Amino acid sequence: MWQPKNLLPFVGAECLNMLRGLPFKLDQYLALVDWASRHLAPKKRGATSQNTLPILERLGISAKYGLYYNWNFESRFKSLMGSAEAVRQACIQLNKRWVHGIGNCKDFHSATPY
Repeated sequence: MWQPKNLLPFVGAECLNMLRGLPFKLDQYLALVDWASRHLAPKKRGATSQNTLPILERLGISAKYGLYYNWNFESRFKSLMGSAEAVRQACIQLNKRWVHGIGNCKDFHSATPY
C-alpha cells in the first residue's frame, strides 16, 4: 500500500512519550474504515455491502503472521502490498520493474482468505 510521505505512520496506543504518528494500529484503522463503509447509504460511492467479508479477510492476511504484520507494516511494505500476484499486476499497470517487499507479500498474504 503506497503511503504519501506527508501522512503520519501508525504508532499504536497513545502513551506519555508517544512517537509522532497516528495513535492506533493499522488493523484498527482498517476495521474502522470497514465499519464506516458499511454504514454509508447503500448506493453511495465507497459503501460496502453487509454481505461482504470483513476487510482483513478480503486482504487475505495470514492469521499466522497477523501480529508481526501489524508491528512491522511500514518496514516490510514500502510502496505496495497484497498477494504477490496482485502486486505483480499492479507493477505492470504502474510500469514498475520491481517492488520492495514482494517476498513479504508471499509470506504475509495467503492465497485464500483465513
